[in-house]
Amino acid sequence: MKKTLVFTTIGIVVAFVGGLLVGRSGSSTNEHDHSHSTTAASPADDIKFWTCSMHPEIQLPDPGKCPKCQMALIPVKSGAGANDGPRDLTLSPSAQKLAGVQTSLVERRFVDAAIRLVGKVDYDETRLGHITSRVPGRLDRLFVDYTGVSITKGDHLVRLYSPELLEAQQTLIQAVKTAASLQNSATGLAKQRALTTVDSSREKLRLWGLDTNQIARIEASEKPEEHLTINAPMSGIVVHKNAVEGMYVQTGARIYTIADLSRVWVMLDAYESDLAWLHYGQDVEFETEAYSGETFHGRIAFIDPVLNPKTRTVRIRVNVDNQRGRLKPEMFVRAIVRSRVATGGKVMDPGLAGKWISPMHPEIVKDGPGDCDICGMALVKAEDLGYVRADAGKDEAPLVIPASAPLQTGKRAVVYVERDPGKYEGVEIELGPRAGEWYLVKSGLKEGDRIVTRGAFKIDSAIQIRAGNSMMNPEEGQGAKSKRLDAPADFHAQLTGVYEAYLQLQKALSGDEFEASKSTAKNLEAALGKVDMTLLKGEAHMAWMAQSKALKNGGDSIAAAGSIDESRKAFEGVSIAMITALKQFGASPSAPANIFHCPMALNGKGADWLQATEGTENPYYGSKMFQCGDLTLSIETRATVGAEPGKDDHAGHNHNADPQSEGKKSK
Repeated sequence: MKKTLVFTTIGIVVAFVGGLLVGRSGSSTNEHDHSHSTTAASPADDIKFWTCSMHPEIQLPDPGKCPKCQMALIPVKSGAGANDGPRDLTLSPSAQKLAGVQTSLVERRFVDAAIRLVGKVDYDETRLGHITSRVPGRLDRLFVDYTGVSITKGDHLVRLYSPELLEAQQTLIQAVKTAASLQNSATGLAKQRALTTVDSSREKLRLWGLDTNQIARIEASEKPEEHLTINAPMSGIVVHKNAVEGMYVQTGARIYTIADLSRVWVMLDAYESDLAWLHYGQDVEFETEAYSGETFHGRIAFIDPVLNPKTRTVRIRVNVDNQRGRLKPEMFVRAIVRSRVATGGKVMDPGLAGKWISPMHPEIVKDGPGDCDICGMALVKAEDLGYVRADAGKDEAPLVIPASAPLQTGKRAVVYVERDPGKYEGVEIELGPRAGEWYLVKSGLKEGDRIVTRGAFKIDSAIQIRAGNSMMNPEEGQGAKSKRLDAPADFHAQLTGVYEAYLQLQKALSGDEFEASKSTAKNLEAALGKVDMTLLKGEAHMAWMAQSKALKNGGDSIAAAGSIDESRKAFEGVSIAMITALKQFGASPSAPANIFHCPMALNGKGADWLQATEGTENPYYGSKMFQCGDLTLSIETRATVGAEPGKDDHAGHNHNADPQSEGKKSK
């Protein structure tokens, strides 16, 4: 089903681009007739050649199917785009209409981003308390005998019997009697010692949990109390009961856990791509399953500095007031944070502009400097926490373009700028993060440029068909240069062994031999193990370390793959590392290194690979499209490199200098 959808989409583009190219070169008397290749108004003699939308180097004199991917060829008219540069395309008004081209101006404006998050309600860790035994003893009575009970500060919770407590009370009673008997007869030193013993006995009981009234009652009655009553030190809900009646507990044993739910935390998971829009102190609105349609609010109080490596998310903590107790821990929530984006990753929030915020408690917001009402820390300016100043003007607004404008492949982004009416030029730009229906632009455009927001892909396809520098056929890499690294002959021999193992892997994948690919991946690992890294020094040593690690990781993935599709995905990384290594150190005269590229590989992403031969043997598709791909570069062998080691030299020979001749060779 997925494959059918892909080829249906490609077929639509092919048909549309064919009409676009034919329509823009003919007469304007009949637009409908000029969308076909052979009519009375558009004779076949005007057709310059027939080409493939996915393989523009195929340029044949007669219609038919692409010899590489078997797609129907489309006509290219003579004179079409004759004055256009490699990145340019000129369209007549009728062709613009056919392509559905729409444009807009690059502008500076504040754009809104809505970040949607999910998470759960949790306890406020600062409002959790534990009831513990301060003295060893037996729990003779638990007044709170199940979880979920609401208690108030001072409520009695436990009656504890403790021999140590009885002994301490008796010591106090005896100390009080002794002090009273020495009041009139003893020397000053003896009285002072007696009073000190009384004070220390009282303090011991106080530290064990008896309050002042209990201690006074013991002294007055001169009878020790058999049981100690433990009272609640805080109000809240008993969320855990850790003991039962009759249990003997040691000092520090936990009896209850109490949570104050008048304020709770909402813990949210934010993806890496969302972090640019999240700042301390921002308002968060959320809904719960229990109260559908009702919105709650809180403020971001903490952004985890560590990313979860498994989920690739960061924990966001939101402080929420819960005086009515409606929010329960473990409730599932759906939240949204609305950010008005400014330059430099800052956020415009009218409610915080010019304000002062507590760095520990974001709910404390004041108009001027001061101290936090909760923790006493000095307040800080909102601008120091990532917000723009209150008087921010247009200079703080980011440069933005509609999200429909850029064409992206990997790290590259291309937009088409309208230089003159009907004339479009492809420009590579650096994009910032996406904010809703907009992209922030880091470089490549300026305010006032007019760019294509609809129809850019059709323009790019037309440029690709005539073998121009399109999104899929960038100018970079055609005759690229790289720095040759110095290495001894022994290392070159070992590197050749690694490359030969790679070629075995490429052969297995292009032949649809899954089990063979797994075994040859192990051969690659064995060849890597024979490379002596001590032969390399300095930059060469570091370069090989990086590539050998990538080769090993990719080989391990292929050896452990569960399907040939998984193997082919991992093969891309192996190929990138192998190509880089041969460009850095040079290829062996006995093992030519030809770089091939298939624009359709990996679901249209495109991928490269190496072969020792010149006939296309596609490892990403195998028998499905065995000849889909182009020989783009031949890495120079060490015997033909003219430059000295360490100097810049050409890394290969460009095989796409004459696309037409390449197409004839394919024929």
